[in-house]
Amino acid sequence: MDKKQIWIAAGIILDSDKKHIFITRRADKAHQGGFWEFAGGKVEAGETAEQAVIRELHEEVGIEAIKVEPFIALAHDYPDKSLKFDFFLIHQFNGEAFGKEGQPGEWVAISQLADYAFPEANTPVLEKIQRCFA
Repeated sequence: MDKKQIWIAAGIILDSDKKHIFITRRADKAHQGGFWEFAGGKVEAGETAEQAVIRELHEEVGIEAIKVEPFIALAHDYPDKSLKFDFFLIHQFNGEAFGKEGQPGEWVAISQLADYAFPEANTPVLEKIQRCFA
């Protein structure tokens, strides 16, 4: 049986001094529940990854992304599904980021990201953030 393949676009939301990133916590009942993540979601049919991340950030954390820059693309296989990710840096946005769907959200110092549990698929992203911004 082939694994379900899912394409996800996610935003690494930076504050104006590029020292903090806004992250949210996945619902306990969700896939990889309880872990922290970068807001985003599935790329819909007919959408580019950039269009998807702008839409998802508006839906999930209530911001309008203005400056969106590709950061890293990767794939990760879990036992039950195969994920393809496009991560974008969000340098400029309108609005105030918050957990619009009721999920916990926090501005976290880049130096403190290692203190938060992220899904295994996010490891290369976290390492690149540390290299680029720490």
